[in-house]
Amino acid sequence: MESPAQTDSMLLPDGKPTILIVDDSAGIIALLQSVLSPQYKVMAALDAEVGLRLVNSPPVPDLILLDVVMPGIDGFEMCRRIKQSAHTHDIPVIFLTSRSSPEDEERGFDIGAVDYIAKPISIPLVLARIRNHLKLKAVATFLRDKNAFLEAEVQRRTRDLQAIQDVTIMVLASLAETRDVDTGNHIRRTQLYVKALAQKLATQPRFADLLDEHTIELICKSAPLHDIGKVGIPDAVLRKQTQLRPDEFEVMKTHTRLGRDAIEHAELKLGHEVPFLRYAKEIAFCHQEKWDGSGYPQGLKGEEIPLCARLMAVADVYDALISHRVYKEPLSHDEAVRLIVEGRDSHFDPTIVDAFVLIADSFRAISRAYADDGERDSANALSEARLVSRRAARHTLANGTHDTNPPP
Repeated sequence: MESPAQTDSMLLPDGKPTILIVDDSAGIIALLQSVLSPQYKVMAALDAEVGLRLVNSPPVPDLILLDVVMPGIDGFEMCRRIKQSAHTHDIPVIFLTSRSSPEDEERGFDIGAVDYIAKPISIPLVLARIRNHLKLKAVATFLRDKNAFLEAEVQRRTRDLQAIQDVTIMVLASLAETRDVDTGNHIRRTQLYVKALAQKLATQPRFADLLDEHTIELICKSAPLHDIGKVGIPDAVLRKQTQLRPDEFEVMKTHTRLGRDAIEHAELKLGHEVPFLRYAKEIAFCHQEKWDGSGYPQGLKGEEIPLCARLMAVADVYDALISHRVYKEPLSHDEAVRLIVEGRDSHFDPTIVDAFVLIADSFRAISRAYADDGERDSANALSEARLVSRRAARHTLANGTHDTNPPP
């Protein structure tokens, strides 16, 4: 039941709280309407079915005065349905009923009512309880909204910090690359190769725990820093456009230790460990290690080599093989895949090579999407250049990759 006067009061833009009265007694409704209307917008219903329709239609009431004993759906059931809905769960419900036994009161509170007033009702008591519960609801709403705002603000600032962190990593990695020649989109490509490999390995039970989603994210964040140590390599070695002498190659090999030490020093300055920097240190220091122990700087063998560095080794070599360098033309994708497969169990972790073969088309797609200028189709390279490239590729597999020419 809803009178024209009540409908008009609901439309007044005065910010009054809305009270819904649900009672099968027209006399009770009329009494409550008369005392509540000066302070509140009032809606009313003679049964729970109409009451539920009003609850679920705008304007949503701020508080409900609810009889228990009614024909059809009783007050307990109506309250239960209100509390089950996320849309109406937070509306305070005050029972007004002649059923005032302790058992009835306990049941009412158990299903979510905030108060229980026995009939015959005391108007001053009802007004006081309404005021109190509306204040409590306002405080709860304020705290909920404040918490939601604070949570959103924390999420925003976390995103900003993550973005700053990501940009800083890319700037540092790009700075190292600018000192080298012909590296182009190497950073982005190798990062995506590592991600694709890690995600493929994660589907295997053996790696599922080692490569959860968060760990893969941290490894991918770290991947661009794999050659950060090149900032410490003299230009005479790093930018040399003829083959390196053995002594120069020894200097080049120090980029792994220089990279690890630089990251470690930065972490010490922070005064605490940073999770993704653990992987950055491992990748920078160990990505030139080989499965059979013939790599550098430590000659680690097999699973002594950190998993993230084993992933980086495949990604780094593949990109070196398909990319133009001062000492070679790019190899085709198929040739690069063949050479990596040849390095299975010697240069590379065999399990990672097997995963690489299964997603080789993804590597091809990444290389094309982020190809450097002039390298859109390596299949057009001249046969003579291909021969030189194959020889250089053998050196790459034998001596490691650092995007410069290996020694003869």
